[in-house]
Order: sequence, then C-alpha cells, then structure tokens
Amino acid sequence: MMRQHVFSEKTERESLPVNTILHGNCIDVLKTLPEKSVDLIFADPPYNLQLQHELLRPNQTIVDGVDDAWDQFVDFVEYDQFTKEWLSGCQRVLKDDGTIWVIGSYHNIFRVGKIMMDLGYWILNDVVWHKTNPMPNFRGTRFQNATETLIWAKKSTEQKKYTFNYQAMKNFNDEKQMQNVWHIPLCTGRERIKVNGKKAHSTQKPEALLYRVILSSSNPGATLLDPFFGSGTTGAVAKRLQRNYIGIELSAEYIDIARERIAAIVPTGLSETELVTKSKRDAPRVSFGQLIESHYIAVGQNLYSKDRKVTAIVKADAQLLWQDKSGSIHRIAALIHNKTAFNGWEYWYCEDSPGHLVSIDDLREKYRRENKMG
Repeated sequence: MMRQHVFSEKTERESLPVNTILHGNCIDVLKTLPEKSVDLIFADPPYNLQLQHELLRPNQTIVDGVDDAWDQFVDFVEYDQFTKEWLSGCQRVLKDDGTIWVIGSYHNIFRVGKIMMDLGYWILNDVVWHKTNPMPNFRGTRFQNATETLIWAKKSTEQKKYTFNYQAMKNFNDEKQMQNVWHIPLCTGRERIKVNGKKAHSTQKPEALLYRVILSSSNPGATLLDPFFGSGTTGAVAKRLQRNYIGIELSAEYIDIARERIAAIVPTGLSETELVTKSKRDAPRVSFGQLIESHYIAVGQNLYSKDRKVTAIVKADAQLLWQDKSGSIHRIAALIHNKTAFNGWEYWYCEDSPGHLVSIDDLREKYRRENKMG
C-alpha cells in the first residue's frame, strides 16, 4: 500500500511541469495544469496602483515607481474580474491539504481578500511585512507607507489538514512563537537584479520574505506554484530549500532573467530531517500505555513533577493515582494546576537512576527512536 502511494506521488510529479517556467497569461496557463496537483501557492499579483501622476523627489528627480503595463487596469470592475479568475484557477489546482499566500498593498489587498472569501477560501492569518527601509513619502501628504500584507489561506472552510512547520518557525525566531509581523528590508544591494544599471523588475520581493513563506508552509519535495513569477524569487528560494516550483510568467524578458538566476543556485543536498525540525504534533503517535507495556515505565512506579513536590503512582491501565483521584497523565496534571487541560507529557518525570529524573516526553522520543518510528 505504501509503495503504491509513493509511486502515485512520483508519477504525479513527473506529469507536472516542475522546475520550469510556463510562458503565458496565468489565467490561461492555470487551465492546463492538473486539478489538485500543487502543495503551495505564492501569488504576487498586480497591485493596480492607480498611479495618475509622476512622483518627484525633493530635488525634482523622478521616482522609479511601478508604471508597468501589467499593473494597469481600466477600472476596479476589470481588476476584480481578473482577480476572481486567477484565484479560481489556483483553487482548482491546489491540493485539498494545500494553502495559498497572496501579497498586496493597501491598493488591492482588501479587494483580493474579499474575493478570496467569496470563493470559499478560509483565511488562516494575515501577515504584515514591515519594510525596515521603506520608500519615503516624498510629498509629505500621508504617513510613510512601510508595510504590505500577506494573506495565508487554506482551500476551504472544511479543510482539516495543511502544512504548518510550527517548530521550525519557532526555532527560526530564537525559541519564541513566530508572530505575524515580519521585519524584513526591501530587496536592495546585491540581491536586486539589474539590467543595464536599471531594476530588472519593479516589484522584486526579498528572498527573506519567501524564505519564511516556504519554510513555514511546505516540506522538502513539495511542489510550489507562483502564477506571477516575475524575476523568479519563489523559484530561487524553492531550489535553495529543496522544493519543486512551477512558475507562470507573461513576460519573456522576466523568464530569461529568472532562468539565469535560478540556474546559478546550488542546492544544499541536505536530507529532509536536516532541513526542517518537525513539530511534536507531526511525530508518530505513542500512548502512555505503550511505554508501560514495553517496560519503559513500570506499573507502580512513581511519577514526579519537575521539582518533586508532586508524586503520582502509575496504574496498570495507564492511569495515574494522585491522592484519591485517578486519571490520565493529562487529567491529573490539569487537576493539580486547577485547569481544564494540561500537557502531561511535559509535566511528569520519572527516575531512570537513583536521584536522576527524566521527562516522560524524553522516554517517548526514546521509544520512537528504538522502534524506528521516525
């Protein structure tokens, strides 16, 4: 059964145009991809900036803003229809356990979010990208715009499973939960791709931004889709992190730039376990009873709180006896703390040698290793 599953995944990958850039309008190209075929989508669509006048610096030089034809629409009706069509195409090709990220500015992200909700996507987070080196507001008529917003959503309300590498992101953030405000500078310096001294792409995103997106919500070997591939940031980071990518891009010039950029990247060659630290919730399930029946913990043995102020006795049915109360490792820990729930794996310790305590969670990890449970 397992080999059949692996074979089907391999066949699926081989039938997809992975690690290639498809030339064309994303709405048309999306129709050519198989249904439910990609694990993660990152979309950086046109923002419809609605720029009406040249923007000048105090010294009267022109600001190199976004005036590309691909960002221009007749009106909001046209933009909304365009947005609905590409988001519908993405929803069709996204796997039932996949997620999508869409980035935008105040010009478009609220319209995009409304359309996503109308289509049935379910928003998991909004992530605020705080640009630590934002462009000044040259006219001095508004607050300096220092943020963009990313919407992270699953395919539908009913979707139960999706990838979120919680522990990896916590590790990435110095053992603190990763928050939804990301302080990352604009793409500048050596990372900014230039052609003949000018920016190759007016809205090139920093690799650091895509690094967090891809690391948090996909696994090595996953297939990522970017329907607005541009200069190839998604593909570059995907290759570094050993994911597959599919890019869709309207501009042949951008495709050439992206191909050259990605070809220059050398993959790490690390295994999946070396790339990402999995969350405990992703580990194979081991019950407290399994530790008892396999003699990692003995019936009648004492369990202790870390400070040894609390003691409970292990019963044959994997319950604990504390004072006159009997219950699971979680229920007894919750009673002790006067809470409705508590993680017993993190609370209880036992002696593995006289005077030395070991966490029962560590015993659970030892059980997984010795029984080759991954």
